[in-house]
Amino acid sequence: MPELVSTTVYRLNELSASAKDAARNWYRQVAPGDDWHEFVYDDFTRICDLIGVDLGSYPVRLYGGGSRQAPRIWFSGFASQGDGACFEGRYRYARSSTKMIRAHAPRDAELHRIADTLATVQRSNFYQLEARVEHRGRYYHEYSMTIDVERSAPVESAIAGGADEVVTEALRDLARWLYRQLEAEYAYQTADEQVDAAILANDYSFTDDGLRFP
Repeated sequence: MPELVSTTVYRLNELSASAKDAARNWYRQVAPGDDWHEFVYDDFTRICDLIGVDLGSYPVRLYGGGSRQAPRIWFSGFASQGDGACFEGRYRYARSSTKMIRAHAPRDAELHRIADTLATVQRSNFYQLEARVEHRGRYYHEYSMTIDVERSAPVESAIAGGADEVVTEALRDLARWLYRQLEAEYAYQTADEQVDAAILANDYSFTDDGLRFP
């Protein structure tokens, strides 16, 4: 015989402290969405353009049909050893990169340093250095990128002053910088204040122990 069962539900601000934590943990498991890092990716793509990195891309199918091109950026994080970020693309000298990166990110000393390093090493090699960056393996961090540096000149010329190592390390530093931005954005979006605001905005309800209902 059917029975009618009633359940008392609560909004987030009506829960105890421990129940609020349970509700927040539920939300963190289902959010943020797959595109939470979109702003970071967009900014990194712009930064790469300014520094001289032409990111690779791959097609992504859209729900309504068709496809779009996504940058070849990958990461894993944020609590395990070996977490990090990497990318694929082609690096070449970009004119006025040091000025442009300061205009884009005036307070980011690390980006300034990376741009300055690349500009300096290019100057000593007559702005002829190029690098191919590819991802290898199943992990995502700066050392999962293979970076092949060459000097593109009308006649064969040696790379001066250990420039291949300088370019390689600068591009790995760029991947490290990207990972820190992703880590900071994820921490911001999953902080209690942001999670609480999202739960309240969506009017989610919970049982007295913080379990999502229904």
